[in-house]
This record gives sequence, C-alpha cells and structure tokens, in this order.
Amino acid sequence: MTIEYDGTDFSGFQRQRNQMTVQEAIETAAGRIEGRPVTVVVAGRTDAGVHAMAQVISFTTARDLSPEIWVRALNDLLPPTIAAREAWHYDGPFNPRYRAITRVYRYTLRDGPTRTAIGRQYVWHVAGILDVEAMDRALRHLIGTHDFSSFSGRSAGPRRSTVRTITSAYCRRDDGHIVVEIAANAFLPHMVRNIVGTIVPIGRGTADADSIRDVLERRDRSAAGPTAPPHGLCLVRVHFGERQ
Repeated sequence: MTIEYDGTDFSGFQRQRNQMTVQEAIETAAGRIEGRPVTVVVAGRTDAGVHAMAQVISFTTARDLSPEIWVRALNDLLPPTIAAREAWHYDGPFNPRYRAITRVYRYTLRDGPTRTAIGRQYVWHVAGILDVEAMDRALRHLIGTHDFSSFSGRSAGPRRSTVRTITSAYCRRDDGHIVVEIAANAFLPHMVRNIVGTIVPIGRGTADADSIRDVLERRDRSAAGPTAPPHGLCLVRVHFGERQ
C-alpha cells in the first residue's frame, strides 16, 4: 500500500511508547477494519517531522476485501494528516524494507531575506541567496558507492555497514524554491539532512564545492555540517524493480 503523510505532528513513523506516530495511527485503523491487531512493515522509517508522498507499507490481512475498499476504509478512519493512496494484493510475504531497491528523498529550501507563512511546514528558509550551481556540483561528488559515515546521524556500531550507493543527486531551483533530491539504495539515519546541512554553507560561499570530498573521505560526523531541520524533508518515491 502507498500512503502519504504530513509528519509535522508525528514523532516519526515507527511506533514509540507514549508518542504519536504514523505507524500507530495506521495499525489502529487497520486493526479496526481487520478485527484483530495488525502489524505494519514499512519501506523507510522517517524521523519526527519528516513527510512522505509515497511511503510503501505492507501488512497481512484475513479479510476478503478489494484493494480499493481497503483504501476507502482506511481513509475513513485515519487522521487527515495521513492518507492511503493505492493498495494491491501480494501473494506470499512482502517486506517493503528489504524488497525496495531505491528510495528517493527530496529536501525543499527557500532562500532570500524574507520567509513565507504559507507552506512553512514543508520548507526550510535560509537567509541570503544561495549558489545553487555550487551546491549541485558538491552533490555530484557523492554519487556512487561510498562510506557515508560523515553524514550518519548516529554511530552505526561495529556490525552495521555505513556504505551506501547514491544513484542520483541534484540541486536546482523550482518554482521559487530550491530542491535537493537524492536517490540511493538505502540511507543512514539523518543522512539526507546532514548532506543538506553540509551543502548550504557551500551555497553561501563559505566552503568550496570540492570540499565535500574531504568531508566524505574523513568518515567523521564532525567534518560535515549541521543537521538540516526535518520539516523540509519528504520521501517522494520508492522503487522495487525486479525484486517486487
């Protein structure tokens, strides 16, 4: 099932004790339809305040309901900040987290001296004018398979690999905003937000576009920039390809 949500008021996707999460809201609604507890599996766990346009989830059902009825029934029960968009049946187990081959995140910024009130929960306002071409050049250095330790939000531990493959990354102006879009096989915690926080100083001219190569090679979180705020980030696509 594909869902979208405004993450502003949620403490992330994953269920947490005494916190309002996207997973809890979906499992509660699906459980009412199913008549028993439902456990949801997700393609990519988003952090608090992060949005999704095309998150993919799966769960097992014993009800003989069409995908279209599931979508309508869930939308009748879900809060207005979460919407089911499309559903389909899959014979056998389907874990979107392990089946996904590419996840695409988009980070939206707005530069200039004045901020906007409308849509502020989806855009990070940065004062001054940013050099988008320099930011785009910096992102090109990250394309490929690398150790992204410098951009990981927390220590991965000795058994967890920090190697990821970025297949595309760009920065461009689009309808009054600056859009950073990154596609990869998987992401480390806060990876996109830390990349954005690193290229913004490049856009301001306080760092060179080529400096991001040194950040990458150091494999040290302190070498990268600050973590960009969560509200500018959105999961926009998940690709499954032949694994689906």
